[in-house]
Amino acid sequence: MGSKRQFVDAPNPKPELANKGFKLGIGMAVVGLALAFTGLATTSTEQFYYSWLVAGMSFTTISLGCLFVVIIHHLAGAMWSTTIRRIAENVASALPYMGLLMLPVILIGMHDLYHWSHSGGLAETEVTGDSILRGKMGYLNAIFFGIRAIIFFGIWIMTARFFRSQSVKQDESGDVALTHKMRWWAPISMLAFALSISYAGFDWIMSLDPHWFSTMFGVIIFAGSMVSGFATIGLLALWLTKNGALTNTITEWNFHDCAKLMWGFVIFWTYTSFSQYFLIWYANIPEETAWYATRMNNGWERIGLLLIFGHFILPFWALLSRHAKRNRYAYGLIAGWLIFMHYIDIYYMAMPALHHHFTPSWVDLACFVGIGGVFLAAIMRPFGKDAIVAHRDPQLIASMNYDNF
Repeated sequence: MGSKRQFVDAPNPKPELANKGFKLGIGMAVVGLALAFTGLATTSTEQFYYSWLVAGMSFTTISLGCLFVVIIHHLAGAMWSTTIRRIAENVASALPYMGLLMLPVILIGMHDLYHWSHSGGLAETEVTGDSILRGKMGYLNAIFFGIRAIIFFGIWIMTARFFRSQSVKQDESGDVALTHKMRWWAPISMLAFALSISYAGFDWIMSLDPHWFSTMFGVIIFAGSMVSGFATIGLLALWLTKNGALTNTITEWNFHDCAKLMWGFVIFWTYTSFSQYFLIWYANIPEETAWYATRMNNGWERIGLLLIFGHFILPFWALLSRHAKRNRYAYGLIAGWLIFMHYIDIYYMAMPALHHHFTPSWVDLACFVGIGGVFLAAIMRPFGKDAIVAHRDPQLIASMNYDNF
């Protein structure tokens, strides 16, 4: 193993680095949001709300993937992830900003997004004989939908703030009891997280077509969030080390494990996505196959093929080699690509409900840049405010010195 590494990096905040990223994010947000709201005034409101939903859901789930990393770190008593845990905490801290961007649009644009919310829409099904929507009236109604959305973000924001605040407090006191406190709350947080991310996927994406349903849909949303979450953590770790921060703390072993888990969740995403498709194809029930029929015709089949190759085959083979996992340039390229693929995945799930023919809009790009800019600015702020690593965590030295073969 060689000589034991000691923590020699300054744990201080990096305001000079954070300011660069923050300014870039603000610039992206100003340009992107200005164009997006121009699209609201010049194109259909449905296009704006769908584009906003897809972009907002993409970046929200990235934060949720990082929140899961924080929770599972404490739940498992993990050692290797101590060096990167603060990065995950900082990305998860963007959830309040995602809530401010997502909640008003989901609630105000509800009638443009979800046809089940139209005034009298479900009541009229009693006349038309739509038994599927009649059976969902107790769940799919505007008031309960809005309450659930607020509860979901409330759970995520409180969980993210709790773990980060305790982590930062430990930086000051070094109290090991705080580690035990976070581990005690981890199982409860995991249960709340699992239920909330699944139902958020059901509510915000799956209910765009209320006649279609899949019990695996929430798991697919979770799998995608984990792929993009580990990709984001890795990119931020690369950014820190490239700029001279934590070069002796975040080791090649940490990058290797991030890459392994990103690779593993790529396989898990593929497994759950294929399982959903295979079961629906095998049963061949019209109410279920209609969702895929739309996505296998009129140009959408090309996006499906892009996901097969871009979200599975390419990253699977690229990350299969241990050398690729440890090569920081290869890791950065693959991680950036998978974040883009995550957006395409959400786009493929949601946008066919608006356009049965593949019809991309410039508003899609404007919303992606605008919300992405807010997301970038939000995760940069903590790097300039608090220590950039949990430097008084009792497992930090062990995290720097383990061997990973």
